[in-house]
Amino acid sequence: MDLKEKLVSSFLAFENQIDIDTPVHDIRSEALKNFEEQGFPSKKEEAWKYTSLKSILKHDFSVFPKQENTIEYRDVKKYFIHDIDTYKIVFIDGKYSSHLSQTTHDGIDVCLMSSALNKPKYRLIIENYFNKVAPKESMISLNTAFAQEGAYIHIPKNKLVEKPIQIIHFSTGSEVAVLQQPRNLIVVDENSHVQIIERHQSLTDNPVLTNSVTEIYGNKRAIVDYYKVQNDNLNASLIDNTFINQKQQSHVSVHTFSFGGKLTRNNLNFYQNGEHMDSTLNGITIIGDKQHVDHSTLVHHIEPNCESHQDYKGIFGDHATGVFNGKVVVNKEAQKTNAFQSNNNILLDDKATINTKPQLEIFADDVKCSHGCTIGQLDENAMFYLRSRGIPEKEAKALLMYAFANNVLESVKIPELKQRINKLIANKLGVNIGFDL
Repeated sequence: MDLKEKLVSSFLAFENQIDIDTPVHDIRSEALKNFEEQGFPSKKEEAWKYTSLKSILKHDFSVFPKQENTIEYRDVKKYFIHDIDTYKIVFIDGKYSSHLSQTTHDGIDVCLMSSALNKPKYRLIIENYFNKVAPKESMISLNTAFAQEGAYIHIPKNKLVEKPIQIIHFSTGSEVAVLQQPRNLIVVDENSHVQIIERHQSLTDNPVLTNSVTEIYGNKRAIVDYYKVQNDNLNASLIDNTFINQKQQSHVSVHTFSFGGKLTRNNLNFYQNGEHMDSTLNGITIIGDKQHVDHSTLVHHIEPNCESHQDYKGIFGDHATGVFNGKVVVNKEAQKTNAFQSNNNILLDDKATINTKPQLEIFADDVKCSHGCTIGQLDENAMFYLRSRGIPEKEAKALLMYAFANNVLESVKIPELKQRINKLIANKLGVNIGFDL
């Protein structure tokens, strides 16, 4: 039985475990039909032309982990941003871990998706927001069909969330190969501000595939800062789908730091439904070996007087492959749009590959839009300059690569997170370049 058949036949068993008398039941059933019709994406589709799932899907993934594992905080402390006080929503093999988590209902809701889907008090939010911005594509439909657990965050209006929220998924390898499908819903109401850090971390050498979907709603004048830290082991793969619906005068930024994992696919889609908004999409990728990272982005400018800024930096070594597929769409009504898109890449080895395709589709005439990409190697003149000042070759290379990626880091608003990313970059480059490691 292939994975698609296994998932379709497992759906009935999944539905029997949960309450089918909820509004979500029909959504799940329709989503399964979509997935059944479409199947897994292949390279025949334009959006997946440079990323193949074939090598991953050959594993016999377990859909429902059979046993629950507990892990101690001391064993996983290093994966948290532990220097600051945060709310935490932690999952182990897809199951909520209460002893590692710190949730709250004190003025804001930071809790579990399963609670929100099943309890009447959250029903209104679920009916208004759940699955409203996510399109009916195969991997998203698959996640929707099995949507049960993940983070549910609702920030009512006029709230400044005093401390960041961490969402962390651990997989322990209790099964030979496991498929996880977390579902996050984040609703930030008028005049509110929240910072969120997300991480998926495998603690095993067994194959893990995570098919994650996150829906973010930034309502009027909301500010949302979202940070994704991707530094998994070489047997873990991640398909990450994030959809953001913005209203007028909101600011939403997403930073994606991709340093690890076998295959990572980041689908990041912004829909600007209002005026005077700002969307920021920044990313740093540093990979080697045979790793594969694919950033596919979309910013859809629907209303006038809005801005978007995309800045992705990639450093690729060994046989690594990078993909950047960025699209900006400007509707006819979206006059006075300012859209910037940039993708810069360094190939450290002859066998490393980057496929980059920045795209603009502009239907308005009074706009300021730019896009560009560069692919190159380290500047030999700069190398010579640093070497002539007595800096060893390895450190000189690292300094140049760090400087190359640094302007993305400047926009990170949590100092402790910035320090952690600096540390990860230094470790990836194999040097100590002045940070307290």
